[in-house]
Amino acid sequence: MKNGLLVLVCMILAIGTCGGPLLTRLYYNNGGERIWFMSFLSTAGFPVILIPLVISFLRRRNRNNSGNIEKTEIVLMETPMFIASIVIGLLVGLDNYCFAYGLAYLPVSTTSLIVGTQLGFNAIFSFFMVKQTFTPFSINAVVLLTAGTGILALRGGDGDRPADVSHEEYVVGFLVTLTAAVLYAFILPFVELTYKKVRQEITFTLVLEMQLVMCVAASCFCIVGMLVEGDFKVIPREAREFKIGGSAFYYTLVVMTGIVYQGLFLGAIGVVFCASSLASGVLISALLPVTEVLAVVCFQEKFQAEKGVALLLSLWGFVSYFYGEFKSGKRIIDKAQLQETELHPLPVSVSVIA
Repeated sequence: MKNGLLVLVCMILAIGTCGGPLLTRLYYNNGGERIWFMSFLSTAGFPVILIPLVISFLRRRNRNNSGNIEKTEIVLMETPMFIASIVIGLLVGLDNYCFAYGLAYLPVSTTSLIVGTQLGFNAIFSFFMVKQTFTPFSINAVVLLTAGTGILALRGGDGDRPADVSHEEYVVGFLVTLTAAVLYAFILPFVELTYKKVRQEITFTLVLEMQLVMCVAASCFCIVGMLVEGDFKVIPREAREFKIGGSAFYYTLVVMTGIVYQGLFLGAIGVVFCASSLASGVLISALLPVTEVLAVVCFQEKFQAEKGVALLLSLWGFVSYFYGEFKSGKRIIDKAQLQETELHPLPVSVSVIA
């Protein structure tokens, strides 16, 4: 059952990782300018989490009724987990703003390459926070991903900067996007650490409750920013002036909120629950090249030699990390089999001489 759940959340994460940046860029390319609004949409689809929660409660109630249990109680998270979920949610809101800010001034392909560095930072944070083992392969991945980002930084946006973006805006967008990658790399092991430290049994229902609290906290954080910037007054005008039509404006928002970005968040946290924070980071990094190709095809973005080198280094880093994890896993399996053989030796056939 857990393997099936892992496949499902991986599919949801794939849709969110590839579709989110493309839809956000579509919004900006057609006249949208509200950064806080875009960051709010990243978690605004949280009411969808209520559906599996209600289904889980109803199944539990039916199971309890069949077992002649008089009272059915809803399993709720305890106070430490609730507080941790709020803190993580606020960090998620800040990360969503940084990511939306970067996409406003950078091409999707460049943003994806920068976000790809989250795998290296994820490995570092996982090592210190959840005692994830470092290998030469993971160290190599960190170095390669850092080098790829450095190549993009040295380029300085020459030939890559959108026509309506100044050099200063491009540099700030680059740094803010890098901040988003680092922050996201911190959030994933933070979630895994919360799972390990709380005294409650971590069930799928409890994970959904935690996600609901995080999404509500992140959405409230972004709503405050929207109120300060006056986004609610401007959104109707943006819809009327949207270059591809007002109906397309609202269709984009619905798909972005209900399917894409909510899928990205739920998928990432779901992979952490089923596997680990590093597994979630690896899958996101593996999907970024797909996003880059789609960005070049959909928006005719330029793909200079520097981007090609950075992409090659990112893929090399990903393969290095994945191969290291494969070797480590194989070593653990072989050791377990050896121990089992020593505890339960095979019977030796003995010939009996009559």
